[in-house]
This record gives sequence, structure tokens and C-alpha cells, in this order.
Amino acid sequence: MALQLSASALGRLREIFAKNDKARALRVGVRGGGCSGFSYLFELDENEPTEKDKVFEFEEIRVYCDKKSYFYLNGTELDFVDELMGKRFTFNNPNVESSCGCGESVSFKVQ
Repeated sequence: MALQLSASALGRLREIFAKNDKARALRVGVRGGGCSGFSYLFELDENEPTEKDKVFEFEEIRVYCDKKSYFYLNGTELDFVDELMGKRFTFNNPNVESSCGCGESVSFKVQ
């Protein structure tokens, strides 16, 4: 398994990267915090990957994920949704055991 991007996420990332010529990749990961234990990291990265990163390529879009975070994100699909409450990226992660009421933090089965 690996990280995946949905077609809608790939399309939205193309739009974002077209407006930011310094960004080299999207960085995703997990960090400790939030009421359920972990929160997702999602940011543009202007640097080259380090030896601690896994690199995924989806056509012209590169995604970096540090190896510790990959333990929790393996099998995750990054999606972009347009819902009643607005447009946003989501992590469809099969490793999530529960999430908090606000949806900003998660706990994992694989802890």
C-alpha cells in the first residue's frame, strides 16, 4: 500500500501549485496533539526531500511524508471534497480508530 491522491485532490493541487512557483511538493504527516492524540499535517514544502522522507509522485505533483508519519498514513487516500460546509482536503485513512467531534484530530489502530 501507499499514499494515494483522488482525481479531485490532484486537480486542486495542480491549481495550488500553479499559483506558488516556490513549492516543490506537498508535505503530509501526523503530529501529536488535539483531543484524540494526533492531528494531520498538510503544507506546501519549498525544500528537497530529506533522507527521512518517503516521496510519492502523482504525475507532476510530488508528496513528501516522513517515515514515522507514513506508519500511520500507509493506505490513506487524500481527497478534495466540495460539501455544504465548504471545500476542503480530507484524509481517508483506514488506520483511524476514532476522531474527535470537531474532526481535527484522530487516534489510530496501529499505535
